Amino acid sequence: MTRLLSMNRRNFLQASAAGALATVAPGLLSSRAYAETALTVGFIYVGPKDDYGYNQSHAEGAAVVKAISGVTVVEEENVPETVDVQKTMESMINLDGATLVFPTSFGYFDPHMLAMAAKYPDIQFRHCGGLWQAGKHPANTGSYFGYIFQGQYLNGVTAGYATKSKKIGFVAAKPIPQVLQNINAFLLGARSVDPAITCQVIFTGEWSLAVKEAEATNALIDQGADVVTCHVDSPKVVVETAAGRGAFICGYHANQSPLAPAKYLTGAEWAWGNVYSGFVKKTQAGEKPGNFVRGGLKDGFVKMSPLGPGVSDESRKKFEATLAEMMAGKFSVFKGPIKDNKGNVVITVDKSFAEDAIELESMNYLVEGVVGSTA
Repeated sequence: MTRLLSMNRRNFLQASAAGALATVAPGLLSSRAYAETALTVGFIYVGPKDDYGYNQSHAEGAAVVKAISGVTVVEEENVPETVDVQKTMESMINLDGATLVFPTSFGYFDPHMLAMAAKYPDIQFRHCGGLWQAGKHPANTGSYFGYIFQGQYLNGVTAGYATKSKKIGFVAAKPIPQVLQNINAFLLGARSVDPAITCQVIFTGEWSLAVKEAEATNALIDQGADVVTCHVDSPKVVVETAAGRGAFICGYHANQSPLAPAKYLTGAEWAWGNVYSGFVKKTQAGEKPGNFVRGGLKDGFVKMSPLGPGVSDESRKKFEATLAEMMAGKFSVFKGPIKDNKGNVVITVDKSFAEDAIELESMNYLVEGVVGSTA
């Protein structure tokens, strides 16, 4: 039923003849009138809302928004990063009266969200990622993201204690800055336990491609990795494949512990409910939501999954101590000296980047000890 409604929504603006549009027109006016006194918010997902990953984390955030008085939430899942998402945004605006729209997937931004923002200058669009730039992109657009690499560092701490082979693995989608931050932080966390640990990374080239994700996970374990994490839309395949091979797992995006309770160490999760609530309450107050919104563990943008049974007492102690420092704003993941895996110094000994350092938004390297290439 959801899929059928999705197709009807996307095709509505193209498929109707003049007579049919006339029939629907009162509904459009009604939606517009309603939007003047209340707030309708649209959420768009590239995959299913129950994917144990990226889309589920945003849907959990939307569920928090639904509980806010005066707010109506409209959602659509399984929307490709094509012109289809433009149709979805347009129908949310024209049929549902949405005035705040969250196209959550990376590929929705350019050209799709930008095109809709130009067409509907009175509608506010906010995109999950690091693509918005002041002076370059429209004022009714913006981006939000979190310093989830802090969570991947903590994942790395538990991995450092759990690994016996001193080889850990990372299944990644694409070598964009946010993914590279996570890979690097994961290894740095593990190396805070044992500097001899290495991390093999395999890029699949896609945000969601189950076959390649399974192949990459198996390849990492075949090469000796006994702890695996990932940055793909749905970690479900990686988690189940790794656990099935006897490896430990560190999660990402959402809590995947139900998929592998004995092998799940912990996970870096989004807390989008806090973020979306902030956007919505600001809009309800008659203010424009921020254009460049960021936060980490201490800001409530990110959280950690509960520690699993495979985490030792020693690991738990270091994990909790490091987490406490991060929550107090006293811990730097990217603190020099740091070399990349080609031997170049990328962070000098005198530099220590706070989690909100703008330099991290353009990270283009893998740190020493990561086996793999961004090319």
